[in-house]
Amino acid sequence: MTTGQTYNLAQENLKYQTPPASILQLADYERAPSVSIDTKKEYMLLSYFSTYKTLADLNQQEMSMGGLRINPVTNIGSSINYINNLKVRKVIDAETVQVKGLPENPRITFVTWSPDEKKIAFTHTSAYGVELWVLNVASASATRLTEPIVNANLGNPLNWYRNSRHLLIRLLPKVRPALINPKNELPDGPIVSVSDGSKSQNRTYPDLLKNTSDEINFVTLTTSELHKIDLNGKSELFKGEDMYAGESFSADGKYILVTTLRKPFTYIVPLNRFPQLSIVYDLAGKEVKTVNVVPLSEVLPKGFMAVRKGKRGLSWRPDQPSTLYFVEALDGGDPSVKVEYRDALYQWKAPFKEDPVFVSKTISRFSHVIWGNDSVAVLQDEWYDTRNEKTYLINPERADENPRIINDRNFQDIYSDPGNFETVKNEYGKYVLAIENNNLYSVGEGHTPQGQFPFVDEFNLKTLKSKRVYQSAYTDKMEEIIDVEDYKRGEALVRIQSKNEYPNYYFRNINKKNELTQITHFPNPFESIKDVYKEVIKYKRRDGVELSGTLYLPAGYDRTKKEKLPLLIWAYPAEYKDKHSAGQSTANPNEFTFPYYGSFVYWVTRGYAVLDDAAFPIIGEGQTEPNDTFIEQLVSNAKAAIDAVDSLGYINRRKVGIGGHSYGAFMTANLLTHSNLFACGIARSGAYNRTLTPFGFQSEQRNYWDTPDVYNDMSPFMNADKMKTPILLVHGEADNNPGTFTLQTERYFQALKGLGAPARMVILPKEQHAYVARENILHLLWEQNRFLEENLK
Repeated sequence: MTTGQTYNLAQENLKYQTPPASILQLADYERAPSVSIDTKKEYMLLSYFSTYKTLADLNQQEMSMGGLRINPVTNIGSSINYINNLKVRKVIDAETVQVKGLPENPRITFVTWSPDEKKIAFTHTSAYGVELWVLNVASASATRLTEPIVNANLGNPLNWYRNSRHLLIRLLPKVRPALINPKNELPDGPIVSVSDGSKSQNRTYPDLLKNTSDEINFVTLTTSELHKIDLNGKSELFKGEDMYAGESFSADGKYILVTTLRKPFTYIVPLNRFPQLSIVYDLAGKEVKTVNVVPLSEVLPKGFMAVRKGKRGLSWRPDQPSTLYFVEALDGGDPSVKVEYRDALYQWKAPFKEDPVFVSKTISRFSHVIWGNDSVAVLQDEWYDTRNEKTYLINPERADENPRIINDRNFQDIYSDPGNFETVKNEYGKYVLAIENNNLYSVGEGHTPQGQFPFVDEFNLKTLKSKRVYQSAYTDKMEEIIDVEDYKRGEALVRIQSKNEYPNYYFRNINKKNELTQITHFPNPFESIKDVYKEVIKYKRRDGVELSGTLYLPAGYDRTKKEKLPLLIWAYPAEYKDKHSAGQSTANPNEFTFPYYGSFVYWVTRGYAVLDDAAFPIIGEGQTEPNDTFIEQLVSNAKAAIDAVDSLGYINRRKVGIGGHSYGAFMTANLLTHSNLFACGIARSGAYNRTLTPFGFQSEQRNYWDTPDVYNDMSPFMNADKMKTPILLVHGEADNNPGTFTLQTERYFQALKGLGAPARMVILPKEQHAYVARENILHLLWEQNRFLEENLK
């Protein structure tokens, strides 16, 4: 085992390692399938995933451009998480049926039920490309419809026609140019970018276009043909070559909205801000109307609530046969402009002979709309700076009526959350508001100061009053209400778990509180920690803000003798605008204990106390921004957490470690730099120099030049000379998260090493921001265990 002196020596030539047996047993588990149930509750589809990818899965050809990472051989995103098996089950039966005819070594994604729910389309990625397949649900048999010629480089390539007998699919052009290898190309000139004086405060986006070769390759990779394919695999061309980025059918299935990418491209923002063209076609492919032309959006006003000018969110109304809706900014998209209303909602009926019709407007920035019928819709807006959201009840056919505000709240105030309105499939097979006897229904998570008690509320459209029709009463289990299946009968789909019982699905009759029918029986794969002690503890920091965290103690630990244990804290800071919201807790002691690499829970098997998901609120009330006192609040949160566990008598407060991922890594480095509370820390995939993210980061809207002291004071890199505590730095080699490029860890480590700080850096090959390969994750757990044993045991 290495000693602390090793940190300042050269790199180690180390092969992959595995963690101790108690951790390996938990990490090497079989993942339960995901469940999808049809709306008739007749069949369920079970989709099976590998627990981890392999390093070989990550070692594929990849091209990065326009914000995409693409495998140019298979023509699909290189980071897709594939399904490796499908099974079907009648909901009322216990036996699952293996789907017949699946491809060898299935790599399945884009699973999509047909409108009549008798078929399921999906893609399979072979070594040569993406194929289209269809599954007959009743017979549990799969059939291939195409060769590996599907183009999934811009995401989901398939859409069902309303008749459930045809699919609209993006296919590779029959003649496709060869890709350019930039390394083999001699440039014919320099790369030139121009600023015309317009302010454009863009974040540090990854994987952008860099040169003309990238532009040419981007066009090649994103260009498709649209084909209509029947269930026998017969194909006919619908539209010729273009950069198709989105297709959707009107509710009645008679029109298709098609959006394509256009030029000019840009090297400073990703493809979602490239020019776009949206055209509506009829089923014969005849153009009906050009409905939107979006220019290049390089320049946006400052702030999270900034949006571009023009039509946004262009989509089909699900409750009308063929009506588009969209919103437009009334403030020019600029949050700094003072106006009475920020956005206007419009609708536009096909065949678009008349102009769009005004429907309603929002005080703050439009968030979303849930359509119900001709006279009922629910509209929601939001404003980040104040954390405010408002919910409106509107009559889409009466634009002269002012929208009625039915909720006006702080969206971070989870104790006042009224829940989300339920939706059901209508005659078009589209989801609309569930309206029964002039009532809407909402399902809420039910967080309260006393615990979590999910609920179903009935909201009357005349009185605008809510009536609670069901609330979970569990104090020893955790119930999630997935949705209400039948409002008259009171049938709901729920998922129930406890700290030792794996989450399983049930049908519950909310009118008959005790009527419960279990429909899945997934076992607990983590039996070895079933006797671990688990408790949600609540405590206060010195300014009175309520905090909480989930405390784990080793199995068999005597809480009366109180042997002093080393403590591990895992956390992630969150910004708030008021102390009341910051002090609320979503922690539930009855949530199933699911150890994974994103926490320290594994180490409860190694004799550590673990405080998981410790609350680390950063608060800025009124005109004060949270980050103005970031360091002070960070240290105060940490001290309160240690004090709370220490007051219970369980820990040696001189042996406390801290850890976090991403912004949690940033937190960890700052705590080790600016406090003496910790013996060591583990920082994974973080950003440590905020001058490299000069136009904002996390929830910070101000730029570096607005507030240079905040950026510098918060940057561990700028304070590397103060670091004296051992730190383990981990980063994925191919991190593509905005602001946390691998360079951040490499430069921070170089600073620490040059200044003589005790640091170890581990770069995980091929990994992005989240780690997925089994070899890397097991080695990570080994690295963390060795580091903790050295510094805390």
